[in-house]
Amino acid sequence: MKVVVIGGTGLIGSKLVAKLYEHGHEAVPAAPNTGVNTLTGEGLAEVLEGASVVVDVSNSPSFEDDAVMEFFRTSTTNLLKAEADAGVTHHVALSVVGTERLQESGYFRAKQVQEELIKDSGIPYSIVHATQFFEFMKGIAASATDGHTVRLAPAKIQPIYSDDVAAAVGRTAVGTPVNGVVEVAGPDTFQLNELIREGLAAKNDPRTVVADPYATYFGAELQETTLLPGPDAHIAGTHFTDWLAQQD
Repeated sequence: MKVVVIGGTGLIGSKLVAKLYEHGHEAVPAAPNTGVNTLTGEGLAEVLEGASVVVDVSNSPSFEDDAVMEFFRTSTTNLLKAEADAGVTHHVALSVVGTERLQESGYFRAKQVQEELIKDSGIPYSIVHATQFFEFMKGIAASATDGHTVRLAPAKIQPIYSDDVAAAVGRTAVGTPVNGVVEVAGPDTFQLNELIREGLAAKNDPRTVVADPYATYFGAELQETTLLPGPDAHIAGTHFTDWLAQQD
C-alpha cells in the first residue's frame, strides 16, 4: 500500500514513515524539504500518483491567528483537491483532543476548519484526536511563562508519547476509514500545572509554576475536563515518568 505522509519529516511524520515501512508499506514522506508544498500545491500531483492513503500530520509554522488559519485552510483545500484528482481512497488527519471545546483559541479554530473541510470533502476519512505529546510540555511551559513564573490552569490532562501517537495514526491509516474521530491518550491523568512542574523540576528549571484557574491555554480558558479524551479513547502504554527518566 502506498501511503503519502504530509509532514513526513517532522516529529510524528518521521516516526510514522518508519513504522509503515517496517510493516511493508510504501511510505513516502512529503514536505517542503522533499519538494512537496501543500500551500502552493507544488509536487502534490506527482507524489500522490498511485497513493491509496494520505496521512496529514503537518503543522503550521506560525501559531499567529491569521497565519495558522491560512495554513490549515489553504493546505487542506489543496491537498483534498489533489487527492480527489488522484483517486485517493482514505484521508487521515492528526488533530487534538478537545479541539471543538477550545474555539477561543485561534489555533484550535483553524484545526476545526481543517476537520470540517475533511468531513465535507467526500473522500473517506479518519481523524485521529491525540492528547498533547510529552514532547510538547516545553512549549506549553513557554507559552505560559511570565518572567520566572509559569501560570497554568489546574485542568486535567492525559499526555501521550509521540511514538504512541505515530503507532495509533499508522494503525488508522492501514485500516478501514471510520468517517469519524478516533481518540488516543496516554495512560496517566495529571493536573496541567503539576505535570509542567514535574517536567521543569526534572530539567532543574528554576521557574515557579502557579495554579491559576483563569490562566488561558493558547488563548482559551480551560474547564477541568477540556483536555481529556472520552471513554472510548485508545489508551497508550508509555508513562510520562518513564519517558522523563530517559531524557537527557
